[in-house]
Amino acid sequence: MGKLLEIQFADIIFKNPIVMASGTFGFGREYAEIYDIEKLGGLVSKGLTLHSRSGNPAIRVWETASGMINSVGLENPGIDAFIKNELPSMKSLNLVPIINISGLTLKDYIQACEKISNENVDMIELNISCPNIKENGIPFGIRESTTREVVRETRKVVQGPLMVKLSPDAENIVKIARICEEEGADAVSLVNTFKAFAIDIHKRKKVFDNTYAGLSGPCIKPIALRMVHEVSTNIKIPIMGIGGIMTYQDVLEFLLAGARAIQIGTANFINPRVGEEIIRDLENYLLNHQISNVSEIIGIVH
Repeated sequence: MGKLLEIQFADIIFKNPIVMASGTFGFGREYAEIYDIEKLGGLVSKGLTLHSRSGNPAIRVWETASGMINSVGLENPGIDAFIKNELPSMKSLNLVPIINISGLTLKDYIQACEKISNENVDMIELNISCPNIKENGIPFGIRESTTREVVRETRKVVQGPLMVKLSPDAENIVKIARICEEEGADAVSLVNTFKAFAIDIHKRKKVFDNTYAGLSGPCIKPIALRMVHEVSTNIKIPIMGIGGIMTYQDVLEFLLAGARAIQIGTANFINPRVGEEIIRDLENYLLNHQISNVSEIIGIVH
């Protein structure tokens, strides 16, 4: 493969722009039994909180047309248990491990980021789509004021690269991205899942106990692609594109729209080997079109 797919992202060299998204790949152990995950450019951990969480009760996943809706509830072992039991394995992999951090309060975010930053991880992805307890459950990343506060305060304790994961439900996603840049973020990833609703017609009840949940999959790709394109023309820091990526053609669209790397999520549930297949197909595309490095096509569609 050589340098054909190699990219630089926030001063980190990725062997290719294919990264597995948070919550869809665990910590890599299960998928490593299926294929060589060290072929990947990077891996984002399952979302981690300061303390362990058991997640939401009852139904957590619901299939919908061209996608899925999930309400997992950030089930995770907590930062300390992750550092002890999972981080060494992730750091030993020949790829870029990215640690996804969530929180329900500003204090939780700061403490969790400080703990994980002290472990000299390659990159932190800050999930600001979490409900803010002090703002009646409105996610941090929806409003400009709370976005600015959480990025500013976590930036103070994060020693390495900080990437902020943006919500598509933000008041103005371009302004939110600019705020992240202004407050010292090294990169942004977008988009997170869309707020959605499902009804079980046989029970005549809502599917999820929490009423609304997160929509992902191919159905959101055109909207996610539009948001990546909008943001890419308004900030200077790099973007990781996320949203319904299933094939190498989807990857190419996000790169052409301005993303320097991409994350694959829901596709992993449909085809567990999708990561290695997309890398192979992307490499063949570049070779067939006589493109010497993938960076040549990034952001050329304005």
